[in-house]
Amino acid sequence: MIVFAGLCTLDILQLVPAYPADNEKVTALDQTVAAGGPATNAAATAAHLGSHAVLMTAVGRHPLATGIYADLATLGVDLIDLTADDDGPPSVSSIVVSAATGNRAVVSTNGASRSLSAPDLTPVRRARAVQVDGHYPELALAVLREARRLGIPTLLDAGSWKPVTPALLPLLDVVVCSADFRPPGVTDVPAFLAAHGVRWIAISQGPAPILRWTGAGLVPQPVPPVTVVDTLGAGDVLHGALTSAVSRRWPLTDATFAAALDEAAAVASRSCASFGTRAWMEPGRRSS
Repeated sequence: MIVFAGLCTLDILQLVPAYPADNEKVTALDQTVAAGGPATNAAATAAHLGSHAVLMTAVGRHPLATGIYADLATLGVDLIDLTADDDGPPSVSSIVVSAATGNRAVVSTNGASRSLSAPDLTPVRRARAVQVDGHYPELALAVLREARRLGIPTLLDAGSWKPVTPALLPLLDVVVCSADFRPPGVTDVPAFLAAHGVRWIAISQGPAPILRWTGAGLVPQPVPPVTVVDTLGAGDVLHGALTSAVSRRWPLTDATFAAALDEAAAVASRSCASFGTRAWMEPGRRSS
């Protein structure tokens, strides 16, 4: 079992020929609706790759939540909804993807309107790895503390710096951060993370090589080339595939961490070759 703790949104995606200008209406080429958010897409990825994925998050019982429940059930992700009695709507992300570039624009509340109390940690005690995204600080801290107490590997999807990040770092074994992850006043991110006790560190750079920290410096690891259709969720896919790979390789060595990153990068690249966060999972689909 792998436990993912963090944000869950209802993602409404529109594929357009080009971004609309002010006051312009554009007819979409395609659309899709799916459960989204860093922890959610990572859990979906791990489940697709054969892991038993458990997602601890906030959804609620608003009618809009029906789509989230259905999507996660189809994917085989076990949902633990920590706000099951909340009548308010789930977080919604409105996403416009440019067919010309594969880039996207996203508007979302990112769960900012909800706070979560510490949950029942029984699932964590049965986990082979846990991953948090930091969107619900109380949840992330509770999950990481319990996993660390039990010697279960802990991972962070470090897409951006958050106020809770300093409290999370001493509890983490593996941190893969985006190129946008910038601790205030810090220029050497890997050294900063290592100084806070993180041993396994990498920096993702989209189509550019992943930079893997060895303890002495950064080593580039190329990612598989792909004809990009949509980059939405690619980082989340990377983290989900990496967490699955780490759970099978723990405890890590430099060689097994490098192999886990290669495995995760291949999956993330494949996800960029189709529109949305689910089409790449369809049987028989191959990357370009």
